Amino acid sequence: MDILLQQIINGLVLGSMYALIALGYTMVYGIIQLINFAHGEVLMVGALTSWSIVGWMQQSMPGLPGWAMLLISMVIACIVAAVLNFCIEKIAYKRLRNSPRLAPLITAIGMSLFLQTVAMVIWKPTYKPYPTLLPIDPYEIGGAVITPTQILILAITVMSLAAMVYLVGHTKLGRAMRATAESPNVAALMGVKPDFVISATFVIGAILAAIAGVMWAANYGTAFHTMGFLPGLKAFTAAVFGGIGNLAGAVVGGVLLGLIEAIGSGYIGDLTGGVLGSQYTDIFAFFVLIIILTLRPSGLLGERVADRA
Repeated sequence: MDILLQQIINGLVLGSMYALIALGYTMVYGIIQLINFAHGEVLMVGALTSWSIVGWMQQSMPGLPGWAMLLISMVIACIVAAVLNFCIEKIAYKRLRNSPRLAPLITAIGMSLFLQTVAMVIWKPTYKPYPTLLPIDPYEIGGAVITPTQILILAITVMSLAAMVYLVGHTKLGRAMRATAESPNVAALMGVKPDFVISATFVIGAILAAIAGVMWAANYGTAFHTMGFLPGLKAFTAAVFGGIGNLAGAVVGGVLLGLIEAIGSGYIGDLTGGVLGSQYTDIFAFFVLIIILTLRPSGLLGERVADRA
């Protein structure tokens, strides 16, 4: 039971980070029906930007508390990621909105590889140890442990989901997002500016990805130029799992996927008699995706995105 509880905690933490990334995927898809496969690289840029800022602050302001360094670096990482995603949308995707869907998909994959290469040039292709900025003394819960960093990740996920639900459901920008998702042309006739709404959606998604990137680096203690690829791919799986286009579905899908991975990696060795080990944990994400798409193509909380007029 101790092992099970620990794996559940680990799964909730992992799933919370998936959920933050999946929110960006599902928001962009809900507005313009585009899968931004460069979203994981935005996470990576956020993490590496935070690593650089923290390193600079440790040298120039050594007396600054760790939590302040983490907060400042996260804010700067969010700004850099937002500007980056804004530029990606304007340069790579804007002209392809009315193109066949294969064109923006290939462009997104190309942008992902491009950003990885640029990050490798800027930060070099080496693993960067992310400093420990928060207390490391864990809290014990029924024989399992959870660190302050993991508690922060869970809290940020809850607050982010609440903020997104409020934004989409109770603000002028949220109404404009819903209108643009229904029909950009009709929304424009009603005074909505689709270009502004789409850019704002990319910026919001980038901020969530940057937060997830900083938390990922802080939790696992490392950052590198390809770190965003696999989390981005799994977060996309989580978005489809929960029902892409549905904010709550993205969070539910992310959390469930994290739990499945964590619990599966803890018991896969026993279940297979040692044939498979915890290193095979990545297969769970795609195994679950195949099952869900077979049984329920719209996802757990699937919401059919309206056809464009």
